Order: sequence, then C-alpha cells, then structure tokens
Amino acid sequence: MSTEDDRIAGGQVGGASPDEESLLPQLVAHLREHRNRLRQEWVARIHQAHLLQAMTNQEVAAETTSVYDNYVEVLETGSVEALQHYARDLSERIIPRGVETDEVVGIVLLLRDVLARSLFEKYQRDLPLLNRVLDAYEPAANRIANTVAGSFVDERERVIRQQQDSIRELSTPVLRVRERLLILPIIGVLDRERARQLTEQLLTGIRAHRAKVVVIDITGVPDVDEAVANHLVQTVDASRLMGASVIITGLSPEIAQTLVMIGVDLSRMDTIGDLQGGLEEAERLLGYIVTRDSEAAGP
Repeated sequence: MSTEDDRIAGGQVGGASPDEESLLPQLVAHLREHRNRLRQEWVARIHQAHLLQAMTNQEVAAETTSVYDNYVEVLETGSVEALQHYARDLSERIIPRGVETDEVVGIVLLLRDVLARSLFEKYQRDLPLLNRVLDAYEPAANRIANTVAGSFVDERERVIRQQQDSIRELSTPVLRVRERLLILPIIGVLDRERARQLTEQLLTGIRAHRAKVVVIDITGVPDVDEAVANHLVQTVDASRLMGASVIITGLSPEIAQTLVMIGVDLSRMDTIGDLQGGLEEAERLLGYIVTRDSEAAGP
C-alpha cells in the first residue's frame, strides 16, 4: 500500500506536506471569517445553476450552512471518517426530497470554486504564495468532493435496494382469506430472485398464520422459464413439509405448455383453472361447505 493510502486508511483526507500544514490553518481562518458572504455567494450560484430545485429556499439555506461548516471543518481536521458520516446524514435528508447525484456533485464543486475564488482574491498580489495556497487547498477540496459524491451514491443505492424490496413485498402479498387459508396472488414477471423471495414470504406466512391450505394464483404472470417452474415445484414441496396443501390457479395455456415441455412433474402440483375454483377447493379441504348463491336461493 502506498504512503497516500496509508494516510487515508488512518482516517485522514490526505497527507499534508509541511507547506500545507502551515497554510491550511490560515485558509480555514479566512473561510470562517467570511463565512456568511461566501455561503450567500454559493447559494446564489446554486440558484443560477438551477440545482436543488426540489428543495425550498429555507431547506437550501439550512443545508448549505451545514455543508459549508462541515466542509471547512474537514479542511481543518482532514478526517475522512467524520466527512463520510456527515455525507451519509446529508444524503438521508436530501434523497427523499428528490435530489439527484449530479446535483450533489454540482453543489460541492460550486462550493470548491467559490472558496477558491475567495483565496485568489485574498492572495492575488503574491503569486508565489497564491500558488502554494492553491496547492494546499485544491487536493483537499477535490478529495472532499469525491468522498461526498461516493457517500451519496452509496446511500442512494441503499435507498433504491430498500425500495425494490418494498415493491417486491407489495407485488407478492401473502393474504389471509380466512382461518388457516392463505392466498398469494402473483402479478408481473416471475424471475428467479422474485421466486426465491416468494417462497420465503409464503413459508413465513404459513408459519405465522398456521395455514393448512395456500392458493397461489398466477393469472397475472405472463411466462415462466424452467428454473422458475422448478422453483415453483420446490415451493409446493416446502409448503407441504410445513403442513400446508398448495393449490395453483390461473395457469395460462402458454405456461401449461411450458411446464409440460420442460418436464415438470405436474403430479406434485394441485392445479385448478381459476381463482374462484381454487378458493372453493381450498374451503372444501378445510371442511367448509361450499354453496353457490343460486343454490342457496333455491328454485
């Protein structure tokens, strides 16, 4: 591992040269002294670039104040750990507001440029000193931008995964119809991952509700491949091991032909044409007397 990697692993944004160590405190003091003016200039640039439009002016003001102070603190301490923690907190707050990754990168780069311009104005009469100042500032500022962007992307991916899991759960709900009877209506593409999750949800539901019969309705499934078909059979077998009979309803002609062609053992699956028929059969298995409205009404 390189010396630079060692410094980063040690919790620092980057190794500082002796010149940087002497200049950074001056830079930090300057940025804190002109905090209000520089932050207002940064906010103006954000509005000009049409960034953070999903947030109110009050929210932008609050977040930019917090970002500015943390930015300067990181310049002073060089702590990657503190920066990553703050960036995750920031991401959690602004992602629900609809802020995109390019916006976060954009506002951080704008802040970097606003502060760099301020340093240029301060040291422009001494070009050798200005070059040393920028040499101390720019690497640290770039590393801050990369760290914030990386943390935001990681948090956004976590949120997306969480949303996908929620959507899967909503798209494959295990519903309790009556005592000991569950129904699992499946709508949409049934891929391997979703089939695996379906099995987990179903077995959990069987145990939680002490179900004896489960109706799996696949009317809304357009197609299944061999792997998913075999997984469906395994789901039926696993349910039986937990004491629940499984009835599959809604098999389309195309899916039925697929099951036959790939050699699925249909004797292991209790299939009924439609959901209504499946529910009636499930109630018979549970000992209920099933009567139709026309029969109950009499001649």
